[in-house]
Amino acid sequence: MTAAFTQARPKERPGPGPTPVALLRALDLTIGRRIHGVLPGEFRAHDLGGGLELAQIRPYQPGDDVRRIDWNVTARTTVPHVRVHVPERALTTWLILDLSPSMTFGTALRRKADVAEGVALAVGHLATQRGNRLGIVTFGDGADRRVPPRVGRDGLLATLLLARGDTGATDEAAPSVRGVASPAAALQFVAATAPRGGLVVVVSDLRGPRDWLRPLAALAARHEVVAVEIDDPRESDLPDVGELTLIDAESGREVRVDTSSTALRGRFAEAAAAERAEVTRELRRLGVGHIVLSTATSWLPSLAAQLRVQGRAS
Repeated sequence: MTAAFTQARPKERPGPGPTPVALLRALDLTIGRRIHGVLPGEFRAHDLGGGLELAQIRPYQPGDDVRRIDWNVTARTTVPHVRVHVPERALTTWLILDLSPSMTFGTALRRKADVAEGVALAVGHLATQRGNRLGIVTFGDGADRRVPPRVGRDGLLATLLLARGDTGATDEAAPSVRGVASPAAALQFVAATAPRGGLVVVVSDLRGPRDWLRPLAALAARHEVVAVEIDDPRESDLPDVGELTLIDAESGREVRVDTSSTALRGRFAEAAAAERAEVTRELRRLGVGHIVLSTATSWLPSLAAQLRVQGRAS
């Protein structure tokens, strides 16, 4: 672990909390039909080529590598034959991270941004093991960045910096460039960049306009996609504290409400529940894995448990 995991935090930005190495290692990123672990060689490419697993033995064709000739079969048939193997490749994971103003909200143990940072660290830890690669795209904070896929410490370092909104701190080990400005643009960028068959993890509160649904559908058609939704309890349940000014973190719009009204609190809770249920239905319709984490609970055990459920269900 780097020192960045244990750096002191101010009270207003408590960070993700403890991220024990043992629990990070225990996380099982077994999500989707073709993803069964994080070891190189466990992910099959869509073509044929080098590798350890034999795919077929076929007659030699002009242009074939003569080093792949199977001399035993050739001797038996008197016709040159070559051995063709299933190639092995490392898994490329893309992390799409929401840094928009709504992510700074938090009324419980920590802010949504702090939970998102923890998820980014956990995904980065898993996705950069044993030769696998991690690419990162951020959106929503006016200084959005994209970092091309990297292995090992370089990929994890980029995750640490960008998850904390430190977009100007990336060094030569993990350079970044200005890229996208919205969730839809981030999804479109990954869809256009990543080869088929990767893993994409979207970490966001999934608030605001749903113009990201169409690009998400296009991405899910080519990759295994998991949406990690970060939620705060006060986004669905108003407290009874009298008159209160609510401010939309994205638009800055202010609304004055009287939270002592039981009817108002009830309508607010119903509307919030219906809106979240609609997001869940849309993600399920697109075949996207959906994990919900709260600022009011320990996010890491919850993430581990839900990832395992996702893996068993796929």
